[in-house]
Amino acid sequence: MAFIDIEYREVKPPAVLAAFVESFWMLVNHGGEAQHMVLIPDGRIDVFFSQAATGAYQVTLRGLDTRPSAQVVPPHRPVFAISWKLLAAEYLLPVGLADLLESGCPLPPDFLGMNEIDLQDFDSFCANASARIAQALPPNIDARKRTLFGQLYASSGALTVEALAETAGWSSRQINRYFNKQFGLSLKAYSNILRFRASFQHLKAGRLFPEENFTDQAHFIREIKKYAGVVPKELARNQDDRFIQLSALPEK
Repeated sequence: MAFIDIEYREVKPPAVLAAFVESFWMLVNHGGEAQHMVLIPDGRIDVFFSQAATGAYQVTLRGLDTRPSAQVVPPHRPVFAISWKLLAAEYLLPVGLADLLESGCPLPPDFLGMNEIDLQDFDSFCANASARIAQALPPNIDARKRTLFGQLYASSGALTVEALAETAGWSSRQINRYFNKQFGLSLKAYSNILRFRASFQHLKAGRLFPEENFTDQAHFIREIKKYAGVVPKELARNQDDRFIQLSALPEK
């Protein structure tokens, strides 16, 4: 079954939320049966708003992933989601992420004041979620962290830990202590995931050589296999649209 049976939409947040929210998105399987797909690491924290098989409204959080995992997309059960940047973990999310690598947990069903009515229209969901997140923004945010994460995302993980530390005015040792305590992995490990993610569009276009500050072709192949479980050629082929994030990317 191909991704043609999947409806996927993505909306970027208002500028005031850009440091905390990467995107709002929805996914619906319009096919007649469940789709079996593969989720690969992309550095995002996702909160899903959906209805369980029983019909009950539920909110779940997915922590960071460092390896591929099998996912089942059931038919005719829309999922709306917020993809968060790391800065949100400390200031906006109600649970810690350090113990949620490769896993997730339920959130209170009233998270952000949303409810099952918000699942009826995606545009309204985005508008309501944006307004409620804006209301929840803290008045004071550590300037070092703003700078650190701004540079980290702008560079797609290409800057060294030392360069990021110098720009943020924060020691490498303190940053790594913060990352391990807050997210369960080092800054370098997270940067590697962002660099891997930055290669998705190149791979989808059939470019099977390193373009994101990989040392050489061998390093590129090792990193792709580490995070996707397959070599670049197989990931780029994306047979049966099994890799969710590649299938969702727009053609360029």
